[in-house]
Amino acid sequence: MFKDKTILVTGGTGSWGKMLTRRLLQEGPREIRIFSRNEYAQVLMQREFGGHSSLRYLIGDVRDYAAVDAACKGVDYVFHLAALKHVPVCEYQPEEALKTNVLGTENIIRASIAHKVIKVIDVSTDKAVDPTNTYGMTKAIGEKLMIRANDLSEHTRFTCIRGGNVLGTNGSVVPLFINQLREGKALTLTVREMTRFFLTLSQAIDLLLKAATTAIGGETFVMKMKACRIVDIAEVLAEHYLGHSVPAQEIGIRPGEKLHEVLVSRYEAPYTLKYSDQYYVILPPGSKELVAHYAHLPRDLFSEYHSNASLLDKAEVAELLREGGFLN
Repeated sequence: MFKDKTILVTGGTGSWGKMLTRRLLQEGPREIRIFSRNEYAQVLMQREFGGHSSLRYLIGDVRDYAAVDAACKGVDYVFHLAALKHVPVCEYQPEEALKTNVLGTENIIRASIAHKVIKVIDVSTDKAVDPTNTYGMTKAIGEKLMIRANDLSEHTRFTCIRGGNVLGTNGSVVPLFINQLREGKALTLTVREMTRFFLTLSQAIDLLLKAATTAIGGETFVMKMKACRIVDIAEVLAEHYLGHSVPAQEIGIRPGEKLHEVLVSRYEAPYTLKYSDQYYVILPPGSKELVAHYAHLPRDLFSEYHSNASLLDKAEVAELLREGGFLN
């Protein structure tokens, strides 16, 4: 599918972007354009990838339509990963989250249609479901814009994926806990009851590529994800790195945070189909083409898919962390 194609990856210097780039390079693309606004991160990525001849690095911001438009020229596929995603940052500066996550997404849509991109795959989040924070609200609007964009073009198709917390990405809780343990600091927890969906980075890229290769446009792909209590992650890491448990300091829920997350809301459940043992697909209401295309798929009878419904025990948490490369 990607052989001899030109691919644009926005936010391509992040954890997702680098793993996706490694996977895409195996397909023999003509060119992968890494689009981001962080010059230093691009320099580090160039060093990491050894100046691969198929990679082209573009400094730019998705907020800048001219930069996005130039980046989309001659592109076949767009993976839209760029976002402001740190919940407290988005709470304190909501106008900045709006510019990147909503206006930036709109720029991607406009430029992709203008240059007749074949397919755009947007990365969303469980926080976009029944959102209570600015990050989730802006990503929810981004989802709506992407799905709606299928009505604006006969050539370009748009689809979304929705994921939970990816183990080990920048700013995530696992490297935070590991650093605290190594430095002899107390582990900081929001509240002991908090649960989250988790997947490994490799699983996240599998989901992204599944949507890229199979979506016909308008659907949202969701991975069936494992969920656990954050405190169980902390305790498993402490046992591994120190050989014993350590007391945790509860600091309270941060601005905009939920106690539990939702991947499929009660409003979306009637339009959610079991794509496979690994994935769900959510169809937008009223789409006859999508309903016909996925008519062979069964519904999975749940009213809502939330993170505190079925939790991993500590042995399963340890296995998840091992899969992610954190219990070497």
